[in-house]
Amino acid sequence: MTLQEKKEEIHVLMVAFATQSHINPMLRLGKRLISKGLHATLATTELARHRMLNSATINATTDSISGIKLIFFSDGLSLDYDRKANLDNYMESMGDVGPINLTNLIKHHYPINGHKKLSCLINNPFVPWVSNVANELGIPCALLWIQPCSLYTIYYRFYNNLNKFPTSTNPNTSVDIQGLPPLETQDLPSFVLPSNPFGSFPKLFSDMFQNMKKYKWVLGNSVYELEKDVIDSFSDLSRIHPVGPLVPPSLLGEDQDQDVGVEMWKSEDTCIEWLNKQKSSSVIYVSFGSISVLSAKEMETIAGALKSTNRPFLWVVRKPDVPSSDGAGEVPSGFVEETKNQGLIVSWSPQAKVLAHSAIACFLTHCGWNSTLETIVAGVPVIAYPQWTDQPTNAKLITDVFRIGLRIKPSQDGLVSCQEVEKCIREIMDGPKSEEIKIKAADLKRVTREAVAGGGSSDQNIHLFVNEITGD
Repeated sequence: MTLQEKKEEIHVLMVAFATQSHINPMLRLGKRLISKGLHATLATTELARHRMLNSATINATTDSISGIKLIFFSDGLSLDYDRKANLDNYMESMGDVGPINLTNLIKHHYPINGHKKLSCLINNPFVPWVSNVANELGIPCALLWIQPCSLYTIYYRFYNNLNKFPTSTNPNTSVDIQGLPPLETQDLPSFVLPSNPFGSFPKLFSDMFQNMKKYKWVLGNSVYELEKDVIDSFSDLSRIHPVGPLVPPSLLGEDQDQDVGVEMWKSEDTCIEWLNKQKSSSVIYVSFGSISVLSAKEMETIAGALKSTNRPFLWVVRKPDVPSSDGAGEVPSGFVEETKNQGLIVSWSPQAKVLAHSAIACFLTHCGWNSTLETIVAGVPVIAYPQWTDQPTNAKLITDVFRIGLRIKPSQDGLVSCQEVEKCIREIMDGPKSEEIKIKAADLKRVTREAVAGGGSSDQNIHLFVNEITGD
């Protein structure tokens, strides 16, 4: 009997933190689950709904995206509250009211005597309290880990005291983890360092990684073949099943119209028209994602390097949510006019289309994992300029494990020079390692596509997950 023939519908409820980088992998997982016969719903906060409405991703009457139902709950704060500037308060409020509001949502949408059987809750890392709600309601729970499996291993070992890590008295301790190259302080996620300024995240991760038994499954937005060594070496402690890359389908050679990803900001599609006029493999693409805001000095450094290379560039510069008096996140005065015949600056780009464009030569990126995966799938060489959280470790993977890019190195004073950025651009475009990096990038593009194809490693893991949920 097929799932469609069963009277009782099998449902999964996915719960995501209200950022684009957390919501989109979850939606794309939901699309895969629907293709296997399940029903999927995404729950996130009213803040995400507000941003989707502003970007025209949804309208006021939208209740689903490509068959995935959307439901929303309050995080306890007003829409105009500055969550970025008050991150610890935001996370605390979410942890206090989130479980109550989510429980009420579940009871409303999945009544006990209804025809919809809620067979699994799936959450991503910044809402770990979902597992407590699942346990209280007697519903199996899965974690979708949205960073590389290597980060999952690092955090698990850190919060369970299985390795020595840097401390305030020994800040330069090197960390050795089987399956990974030696990790220096600059290669570790910022949340495990004594210099981490955010108190909420260590507590959140500590509670989660010390209570992983609450999860029946751990799924990873990665590819087994990308991280085989670390996944295999860690399997005796905790199994993680890669189901990625959860990226826009156009990057996988599929129909872009089938994408379920949302945009929190309106893209300037004129950049594709501009790319169409550029030579093949000539353009430097620069983007630092939706969260990172570079200092005025860093903006000057990148601007100076781009201008000095005299190569065409496409630079995404999103205005900060809260304007800064010191020029953070803003293009230096006069730069746009000085480079109007060299490059293009946009407030937001359709990144999948950009990375897939033949004019793109390399990607100067903050190394967020979604951007990193999209770059790998597109086969584009990388210049790594990590900022915080998982990004330093992602940069280490890019250069030393995947070997598809170069990493910008700060000077002894901790600042990155214009000359260093320019040097990396020239090296990845024309340097002695350029051809080797391009060949490796093309190889990983093939590997990641094969993983999600029928019978590939990620496709098999999703199939096994669905079978366990349905009891087949």
